[in-house]
Amino acid sequence: MAKEKRYSEKKDVRVDFTPMVDMNMLLITFFMLCTTMIKSQTLQISLPSNEKVDKTEQNKVKQSEAVTIIVDSDLNDEGVPTKDYVYYYEGMPNVEDADKDGKIDNNIMKEIQFLGNENGKAQGIRAVLQDRNKQVVEKIAVLKEDWKAKKFHKNKAINDSIYQARAKEIRNDSTLTRPVIIIKATPNASYKSLVTALDEMQINNISRYQIDRINGTDSAMMADFLVARQK
Repeated sequence: MAKEKRYSEKKDVRVDFTPMVDMNMLLITFFMLCTTMIKSQTLQISLPSNEKVDKTEQNKVKQSEAVTIIVDSDLNDEGVPTKDYVYYYEGMPNVEDADKDGKIDNNIMKEIQFLGNENGKAQGIRAVLQDRNKQVVEKIAVLKEDWKAKKFHKNKAINDSIYQARAKEIRNDSTLTRPVIIIKATPNASYKSLVTALDEMQINNISRYQIDRINGTDSAMMADFLVARQK
């Protein structure tokens, strides 16, 4: 008698992913709650106002408080900046003092560098800016000591908030002697040099500054300065 063949019954295999979906949602929620949200940091730039200003008063302010910084760079054969230069002059150039060749008699433009601090003392353009913004820098230095000692509040966040608010009041205090900085860049200037100039505004607590276009007078002053330097 022939034996009866038995075949194993095949069953469909199905994996239930529902618990995994629930676990993924729990993990996403966990990471969202535990992750510190990073606030986007933006650079605040004071742009020229559209308000009408009396020309006489505007020139008076510029003569007494204005400092113009011009950044420039050397370019290699591929057009890549290789070396940065910084020039500055105080007040406004006297365009009327031009010689017969149309060149400006330039004795006010100076070349300087971005040096930062050395042995606790400001160097380069930073020293110039701190000297012009001396009253604000001194007041904020005292304020910073109180902030470090947490004299405003024992809570760090509240202490920081009070410090920032009071520092802003000092920077915007019109009773203090404050400079107006005009930053200009030549067509060859590197992006790095312009950003470094803007960083110096923050470091030196300068609230009144703007980026402006280099004009013919600035170009003539630079040309005369470079020719005189090569002699």
